[in-house]
Parts: sequence; C-alpha cells; structure tokens
Amino acid sequence: MVLPVFYGIFAGTGGAVPTAGFVAGGGSPGQSVVDKFAFSDDSRTTLGTGLTTGNSQFAGMANSAVAGYFAGGEDASAGGRTARVDKFAFADDSRTTLGTGLSATTYNQAAAANSGVAGYSAGGNANPGGDVTTIDKFAFSDDSRTTLGTGLSVGTPYLAGAANSGTAAYYGGGYAGGEIATVYKFAFPGDGRTTLGTGLSSARYGLGGMANSGTAAYFGGGDASGLVDTVDKFAFSDDSRTTLGTGLSAARRYLAGMANSGTAGYYGGGYTTTGVATVDKFAFPGDGRTTLGTGLSTARFAPAAMANSGVL
Repeated sequence: MVLPVFYGIFAGTGGAVPTAGFVAGGGSPGQSVVDKFAFSDDSRTTLGTGLTTGNSQFAGMANSAVAGYFAGGEDASAGGRTARVDKFAFADDSRTTLGTGLSATTYNQAAAANSGVAGYSAGGNANPGGDVTTIDKFAFSDDSRTTLGTGLSVGTPYLAGAANSGTAAYYGGGYAGGEIATVYKFAFPGDGRTTLGTGLSSARYGLGGMANSGTAAYFGGGDASGLVDTVDKFAFSDDSRTTLGTGLSAARRYLAGMANSGTAGYYGGGYTTTGVATVDKFAFPGDGRTTLGTGLSTARFAPAAMANSGVL
C-alpha cells in the first residue's frame, strides 16, 4: 500500500515551527503510533497523541508549516476501512479529526498536496465499490472537501503520490489487474490530468513517493513480480525520468515517503519478509543514500508519512 503517499511531500525552508517528518501507523493490525523525525538532526520522538485509532494502508499529505493530514486506511478498531481524516497541527502536534472525511471509506490510496492551497487523496480501494478512480480535494483554508471531475483513468490502489507544490501533483504505479507503470500528472490550480509519456522504469505496486519541490519527484521500492529497491526520479523541469544509481538499502514494498524539500527525502518502514523499521535518507541534490541510526519506533509495513518542510 501506499502513500499516498505519499505519500506526496511538500516543501520550503524557514518558519517558526521546527521542521520535521512524521511516519504514522502501519502494521497488521494497524498501530496508532506517530513517529516524528526532526530534520535538524534526524532524531526521533513519538507523539503523545497518535492517530485516532490503529491504522494502516492509508495516505499522508501536508500543508507545510501549518498542518499534516492522514486519510483513510484499514482501521484496526473498526475491523474495516475508514473515511476518517486526522489532522495534526505543526505548532503543537495536536490532533483533530475533520468533520468531513473522504467521499468513501477507502484504503491503499495515495496523497499529494499543493501546499498552502489543497491536499489530494487519489485512488485506492473503496468499501463498497472496489478499486476507484476518485480524487478527493481538501481546501486547506477550511478543510472542506470536493471531488475532482476528472480522476485517475482506471481504478488504482497501491499507488504513490508526490507533488511539485504550486505546479502539479504526480501519482505513479499501482495495481489495476496487474502491476502498472503509469504516472499521472494533475496540473495546479485547474487540476487537469495528463499522463506522462515515460512512466516508471518497471510496472510495480506498493511503492512510496516523495518530492524535492521545484526539482524532482521520487518513486521508490515496490513489488514488480518481486520486491525492488529501485528509486525512479522525475525532473519537474521536463518530467524526464532517470533511475538513481543507489536505490533503497533493501528491496521492499509498502513503504512511506516524506521529504525536507531542498535538503533530503526519506523512505520509512515497509515489508521484506516481515515489517521493517529502516529509514533511508537521500540527500538532495546528489541523491546519495544513508540509513538513519534510529529508525521507526517499531518495525512495521504500510505506514503513511508527511512532512513539515517550513514556509514555501
């Protein structure tokens, strides 16, 4: 599963609130834990208030410098999928739950955001309804939800999301009768959809997405009829794809991505033969990989992630 994605991550520097990435939930059954990684030194703390309930297979997105959101998923307490959206204010990491959640109970979706404007939750599997093309849009001004007139071209769960804030959101990979390599692009502010001429380097699902806003999107890991460590990079200047010479530290699927835009991107958790606690860090702009000495607080797969990168 995704994340959405996210799995889309948003950008910037500065701001009064210290910048940090957040990795939430994951596992089977899902956990409610939210791990916070301070971007100043990559140290980890765990929030005193986690998700509303244990959750996995969901998506994260952020209004950088303001708040992050975790949407949908496999709700451990309810024994099924949820439409809930939890919101964490970056000023104090306090949690509220939006009065309006997703348009359907959905899991295995991806998320991305146009920071300062809106967040988007795309695709997944709805209950009832099966695989969906739906993209729900949440306006950051008041957290109200609308649904885009044009969604994905085919119902797709297990995809990943990333965003070039102010310009476009990207959704890549997933599963639609088989692994797919498609990368969709939704241009801001009109949200019109195109499909990139060059997709992923291999068709795969269960990958993670993150972005160095203004520069490039990254889609890492996943399953292409076997686990992969590949990280594909899409330059925002022309949407061309390259593949990093150094991929993940281990091939895995169901991982989550987040980024401190302008500085580094992170992939946390995932599944090899079991859940893992590993957090890999890719330094921008050279994309060199290191692995954090402190990983997640518990080994787990299918978490969601988002980040406060400061004011854009």
